Amino acid sequence: MKPKPNKKWALIITLLVVLAIFSFIIASAVSLFVGVEAPLTGNVALIPINGVILTEKTTQMFGEETASSSTIMGFIKKADENPSIKAIIFEINSPGGSAVASEEIANAVKRTNKTTVALIREGGTSGAYWIASAADYIVANRMSITGSIGVIASYLEFSGLLKDYNVTYQRLVSGEYKDIGIPFKEMTKDEKKLFQGKLDKIHQYFIEAVAENRKLPKETVNALSTGIFYLGSEAKETGLVDILGGKEEVIELIEDKLNITVEISEYREKRTLLDVLSSVFSEQSFFVGKGIGSSMFDRKAASRVDVWT
Repeated sequence: MKPKPNKKWALIITLLVVLAIFSFIIASAVSLFVGVEAPLTGNVALIPINGVILTEKTTQMFGEETASSSTIMGFIKKADENPSIKAIIFEINSPGGSAVASEEIANAVKRTNKTTVALIREGGTSGAYWIASAADYIVANRMSITGSIGVIASYLEFSGLLKDYNVTYQRLVSGEYKDIGIPFKEMTKDEKKLFQGKLDKIHQYFIEAVAENRKLPKETVNALSTGIFYLGSEAKETGLVDILGGKEEVIELIEDKLNITVEISEYREKRTLLDVLSSVFSEQSFFVGKGIGSSMFDRKAASRVDVWT
């Protein structure tokens, strides 16, 4: 007698769940062995900074690669304490990210006793440029996207939609500005002015840091800090970049400055089998949800107000 269709599907689903759990357990066990970092050799450390910059590590942010300031600062410390390492290359492909995370990494770059070079390949804008500016030298591809010295904060406002559906926001707060930026009410002029003041202050921190790091007059950096991005070739003309080129030019620069033959050691987190499987599962979950309502999961459409450089 053939099994009924419902029982057949239940059996298939149960089997898939069991296989998924089994794979997860095996991956966890294997990760204990394959996740160990091999000893690093070489005299120049290469630290990649890819994706959106955040304070803590996440595998992905809704499909986007992320860079953790905690992890990157750990790599900088490790390279700085290694007597064999004579220079550090920061290979940057990032649109920026958290203002706090960007400043943390930039400060760690400035504290190191090694020669530091920032290599901007596809892009190093906003917070990523803040980090690059802290290096001794910046090398960028002539067609790369650089600069974009500015700060952004945005949020969705639903007050008009609530009104259309006869829904009201009942405000209960202790502290006049406790619900500033909440999407259920329109910001008052006073609130907008207050919030804009905070963004302007962070913008000034950014400008002052770039001016100090690049040894440029604050007035010059201020004029460049409209939030516009520059091609690498344009950035060199304005003093935001030192040399146009790629990794070859970086190696040539280090060898010329330090009189050494460069041997690169890449400081990168070793991905375990568990990481790979977790990434696959999270991506599948995201793309399933994306078809239902992608706007609900877009970072820029988040209901809270986040400040980004």
